[in-house]
Amino acid sequence: MIVRQFLMWIQTAPPEERADATSALARAYLYSELSSGDRLAAEAAMTVLLDDPSVLVRRALAESLASSEYAPRTVLLGLTQDQLDIAEIVAERSPALLDVELVDLAASGKERLQLAIASRELISRAVAAAIAEVGSASACLVLLENSAADLTGAALARIAERHGHLAAIRDELLAREDLPTETRQALVAILAETLARFVAHKEWLPEARAKTVAREACDRATVAIAAGQTPEQVAALVRHLAQTGQLTGALLMRALLSGNTHFLTDSLSELSGLSPRRISSILADRSGHGFRALFEKAGLPQGAYGAFRAAIEVVHEMGFAGAPGYSALGRGMVEQVIARYAPESFGELDELYALLRRFAAEAARDEARHFTADLVAAA
Repeated sequence: MIVRQFLMWIQTAPPEERADATSALARAYLYSELSSGDRLAAEAAMTVLLDDPSVLVRRALAESLASSEYAPRTVLLGLTQDQLDIAEIVAERSPALLDVELVDLAASGKERLQLAIASRELISRAVAAAIAEVGSASACLVLLENSAADLTGAALARIAERHGHLAAIRDELLAREDLPTETRQALVAILAETLARFVAHKEWLPEARAKTVAREACDRATVAIAAGQTPEQVAALVRHLAQTGQLTGALLMRALLSGNTHFLTDSLSELSGLSPRRISSILADRSGHGFRALFEKAGLPQGAYGAFRAAIEVVHEMGFAGAPGYSALGRGMVEQVIARYAPESFGELDELYALLRRFAAEAARDEARHFTADLVAAA
């Protein structure tokens, strides 16, 4: 009877009064002891209110029902199809919405709904993955900042792939301890490419030179990332590098001269198809037998063989200076490789020889930094 009177009354009542009465009806449905008949009638009345011409009424309905897990599902779903400032209330707060319904809302492409979903107090793995896959950059940033979001490595990788060129998202990703090693490297590669384009656009460096500097900076960061990782993480990183075409001779030379044998072994194994144990035995053989065949099987540039052979010989003679987790180039080792390789290089036209000289300059600068830091610390 009361609901019937309510339905008759809202035909002529002003919007503000209808909104107040709607809130009262929703609270009564959620918190009062109603008979089954009255509950059905109240739910029917709220369903009718979905078509109320006043946004005040529909907003009042959303505000009253959104936070309750006992709200009628049909009314909630109706509200999610309303205008955005009403739909986002339910999308952000309602614990009664199913994951599949939240995924459908995210897939609608409406950024405000995606932002609302990314702000929820609890976000399941499936919903987080949906935002990562189709969400706008702003929605993905909110998702990353939400400690309640269950983000998998795959979801983080997808966000990095789609929005890693944006500084805010990149910073959030790199600050996460659970970021997969290969995704961290991918972000470094994206950053290097972005910086190269920026520098070339500003005409601070020729485009080719900017790309070279960025690539070598990326290689340095890659070796640093690999240092100290678990064998499983290094293996995943190497697979990623191979799939993205980053497993180059220059990177392997840097790894070799930095003492990262684990990364080097896994890389050669990935490229050649031989087992890591077999690779290790070939590299450890001072006679050099088998290295030429390994080099060719790995598909490395034939012109680089002499430099790699020289580097392997120097490594056997000097040993690796770096401790576990070490990633910097050894200046003495690089200079020895240059001296041994120089007679068979093509001089100034030899790109690999030029690369080794840049390695030597980098190692000298690192050495100088450490030396001056020690002097300051001692003082």
